[in-house]
Parts: sequence; structure tokens; C-alpha cells
Amino acid sequence: MKLRQILKKIIKKQSRKLIPLIYGNNLKKLALFYNTKWGEEEGSHMYAQHYEKHFAPIRFKPLKILEIGIGGYDDPTKGGESLKLWKKYFPKSMIYGIDIIDKKALEEERIKIFQGSQDDELFLKEVIAETGELDIIIDDGSHINKHAIESFKTLFPALKKNGIYIVEDTHTSYWPSLIGEKWSNFGKGSVYLESLTKVGGSLDLNDQNTSMNFFKRLVDGLNYEEFLHPGYVPSYFDKNIVSMHFYHNLVIIYKGDNNEGSNIVKNNILRSFMLQNLGIKSLEELDLEFPSMSQTNDE
Repeated sequence: MKLRQILKKIIKKQSRKLIPLIYGNNLKKLALFYNTKWGEEEGSHMYAQHYEKHFAPIRFKPLKILEIGIGGYDDPTKGGESLKLWKKYFPKSMIYGIDIIDKKALEEERIKIFQGSQDDELFLKEVIAETGELDIIIDDGSHINKHAIESFKTLFPALKKNGIYIVEDTHTSYWPSLIGEKWSNFGKGSVYLESLTKVGGSLDLNDQNTSMNFFKRLVDGLNYEEFLHPGYVPSYFDKNIVSMHFYHNLVIIYKGDNNEGSNIVKNNILRSFMLQNLGIKSLEELDLEFPSMSQTNDE
């Protein structure tokens, strides 16, 4: 009986080494193995199918990948499954992690970990100063709406051209913070549980402070060259976001030069041939009222 138990342990240990090798090119299988980004049980996030679509063409490139949020909650020795997943799937890449808890015990070859808060602009800039420009950034951090927005504003400029920025678990946009005496002691001592009481979402789908509404506003910037609005000054995001993909609880944003131009509008006024076709010399003759347009990078 003892021998049988020993053999089972050996087989189990060896299988854990073999499975990542066998399924190294199948992100969904790897995600199941590492128990992250994909699940078959009710309530699991099913991100791997989307990641595979976007990552498969670049998986063998030497990339720099940063993930915010390492997992394992308050235990400094637990978590890191996603970092190992990315290390296996991107065999030539360097993987970086950020967590508010010290998770350096989980470091290994091609995995480096920083401790700090994702809403600390100075800390994030120090991380970037060490890593250099990044190819992929994945925000799986606190999921507090304000944190997701502030991290994006700081880190998106640190992406290389053609880089990909991802925000997970956007469902907290629809959860209001839990305030009042009833919740004052909820989750005390647990970074994760305490964060659930202050996610900063809203029951109002038009609330401008949620991360989903922040990213939805950026969609218009894809077409900023079509804005019929004299004097409009494009934001950094207008000029550097080339596509956005929205999935269930997931936003994927590509960086590049958004400068295709418009065949109708130039410098946010109608081109001369359009004015001529309309029989006018300037937009003023159309007697239009131009509303103020907020700059997303100034919000």
C-alpha cells in the first residue's frame, strides 16, 4: 500500500511537469491547469478564449509582460498562477507582477515581482523605469474603479507601439461601494475583502466615474479625426488608441498611431470640396452649435 501511494505521488508530480509541456500552445488548457483565467464551474471567468485570439500571433516574440495583481490575497507565499501561466505560454518573454502584498517569494527565472499599490503613480513610474516599455499590461488588481482608471492613465503611455492593455473584471463598474456603520468592520485585516466595500461602481449605468464608462468614452476617440468641431485638440488617447475590444467583464485595448485621416473632415472642419458642394465658404454659414468636448486624459 505504501509503495502504491509513493508511485501515485511520483506520477502526479511528473504529470504536473508534463501537462504544461504538452499543452504549452493551448491557452485554455494551460488556464485550466493553472486554475486561472478560465473555468468550467459556475461563476468562473472565461477569459482564456479571448486571450488566445489576441495573443497567439505574438506568443513566440520576446515580450515584456506586466500583470497587476498576483493572487493569494494576504498570504505572501500564495498566488502567482497567472504569472506562471504567462511564462509558459510566452516562452521567450519576461513576466513582471505587481501586488500590494510582498509576493517576492514567488519570483523565479523570468518572473520578477514588485510590491506597491496600483493607484500610486510614483510607484508605477518607478516600475516602468526598471522594466522599460512594455508589450502587454494586464490589470487584474484591486478592481476598484478609480484604481483601474488611474493605472491606465499612468501605464498606457508606457506601452510600446502595437502594445496591448487589458482590464479584467469590469463587473465592479456596476457594484456600488458599501458604506455606513454596517460595513465598517467588513473584511478588516484582509486587503481583498476590504477592497470589495469600496469598488466605486454604481447602479447608474451613466455614472461617469465607473471604469466602464471611462473606457466607453475612449471609443469615440478612435474617430476623433471625424469630429466636426473646429479647434478640437485630440487627447493622448485619441492619438494612440487604434482599437478596443469589449467582452464580458473584459476590455482589450491596442496602442498605435491613430492617424488614418478622414476623407470628409480635416483639422475637424469640412474639407474645401465639401464646403463647395454645400455652396458655402465656412462652417459658420451652417449656423451650427458646437458643444464643449471634454478631453478624456484630463478627467
